[in-house]
Amino acid sequence: MAQVQERAKEGKAYIGNLEVAAQLAKESLIKGTIAKVVDWATAFSLWPVHLMTSCCGCEIGAAWGPRFDNERYGSLPWVSPRQTNLIIIEGTVTKKMACTVRITWEQMPFPKFVIAMGACSLDGGIFYNSYNIVRPWQVVPVDIYIPGCPPRPEAVARSIVELQKIIRSRGVASKWVVEGVRKDLKYILPKEDLCGWRGEGGGYS
Repeated sequence: MAQVQERAKEGKAYIGNLEVAAQLAKESLIKGTIAKVVDWATAFSLWPVHLMTSCCGCEIGAAWGPRFDNERYGSLPWVSPRQTNLIIIEGTVTKKMACTVRITWEQMPFPKFVIAMGACSLDGGIFYNSYNIVRPWQVVPVDIYIPGCPPRPEAVARSIVELQKIIRSRGVASKWVVEGVRKDLKYILPKEDLCGWRGEGGGYS
């Protein structure tokens, strides 16, 4: 990175050094209106992966059904995590389900986002003192919380709109293109703690 900054000060990019050239190309492309286009396109291309963790999932079905129609906000539920960029934690996350949530989230391409839905995803809800649950923010970095038990489909629609505001006002997607890191990953539990029981570990630990 120091070499990139040094070359940027000189206003030069050496084609032979692909790392330096790629970094300078990214920094030049992301300036001006291109960054706004990246953030705009990402904000209106939110595709939540279909992963139901608990009972709030029934409200997800209604939120994207014909009555509430969340597709009009630029989001479309999808099946494969590799083609999605949003995961909605639908209520309680048990210790066994936490491993599945982490693996699914890791398979999604950056920039990716997380919405935690319902009282159980905030503080455990009626299971707050259970030995068998994990808070979603310990599993994946959460961008938006939706209170309620369960939250209504209108609240889910509001969370999509609020996430779009964050992406566009903070330039989340365009900054990711340049920086390539997410700083709040340090708050989540190591994968060994979540998936050790099934012999999996590594990654974001």
